[in-house]
Amino acid sequence: MALGVLNSQVKHSLSGSVFLDSGSIEEQEPPPPLRSYLCLTIFTCFCPAYPVNIVALIFSIMSRNNYYMGDYDGSRRLGRNALYVSVASIIIGLLVIAVSCIVHFTSVRHTPGVGQYDTIFCDYYHVTIVSIKLHLLRSIHVDTHNARC
Repeated sequence: MALGVLNSQVKHSLSGSVFLDSGSIEEQEPPPPLRSYLCLTIFTCFCPAYPVNIVALIFSIMSRNNYYMGDYDGSRRLGRNALYVSVASIIIGLLVIAVSCIVHFTSVRHTPGVGQYDTIFCDYYHVTIVSIKLHLLRSIHVDTHNARC
């Protein structure tokens, strides 16, 4: 019993086994808040930068898993990585949208539309009519010139 008096952390159970008292619940500090940025990473899945979006989502899920296993430092590190990759995904997505809009609205279309075929046909028809008129005028002019001689 003298050993039990000297070492106050050693507790005896009713069955005679010895276990150590790790401290009371009040002495433990509460876990830090979960910051996995899951909502942000789900939002980034709608941006057109798909491989980067999936990486951010994986970091976020890994952060949540580490948090629930008790690894708070790993959870915070993975959550921060999820945040950085999500922001990069949003920036890449906005750049892709901006470039595609600029290319779409500033490009000249070379495919002929309905009106362009009509214009080509009308131009060809007009040239044909003009050439026929010139030919007729020349033939009339030649005929009248020959008749005078």
